[in-house]
Amino acid sequence: MPQIFHRSANTIAKVSIFGAVFFVAGLLVVFAEINRSPWVTEAHVAREQPIQFSHERHVAGNGIDCRYCHTSVESSSFAGIPPTKTCMNCHSQIFSNSPFLEPIRESFRSGRSIQWTRVHDLPDFVYFNHSIHLHKGIGCTTCHGPVDRMPLMWQDKSLQMEWCLDCHRNPERYVRPREALFSVDYVAPSNQLELGDRLVNEYQIQRLTSCSTCHR
Repeated sequence: MPQIFHRSANTIAKVSIFGAVFFVAGLLVVFAEINRSPWVTEAHVAREQPIQFSHERHVAGNGIDCRYCHTSVESSSFAGIPPTKTCMNCHSQIFSNSPFLEPIRESFRSGRSIQWTRVHDLPDFVYFNHSIHLHKGIGCTTCHGPVDRMPLMWQDKSLQMEWCLDCHRNPERYVRPREALFSVDYVAPSNQLELGDRLVNEYQIQRLTSCSTCHR
């Protein structure tokens, strides 16, 4: 019986199969990288706000502690968005006639809240509690980045599940002493893993990675 296919067909078939496998694998890698990129996560993208509030000015320039504005961060799941009267504590005296701050004064006069844009906005199916993380030794800048160097606020981390799980699996890499939780210039020491292991035991940190920890 005469040969139907040329002998080269075997080679072409093998190359096609392997090529298809590598092509699909390449697409998956590209998709994963795009999914982690700022284009999807919006990390490092400064958000427009009704008033372009500068953390750099208030934190680094004026030395204001995080808790002055975010009053519920130590006792609640939500860090808290400061009411207009918090702004007016200072700005009734400082830059009190600045046109730039007229929306603040108008909000204070009318009692209507300023509609700030959430920068760190987790999906509704994710449960996150600020007070628990602080109690366990996770500082503000661990998640929010160097806010003292942000003239406009942006999301410093991806906030994707793999980023959360990295900390939940390896808390010794990120935990810090409780007295340094609100320090914006805190730098992890050279013996971070040794310190972290000690704090994990001292703060009774559990490596919680079950779905129900965050998805309730």
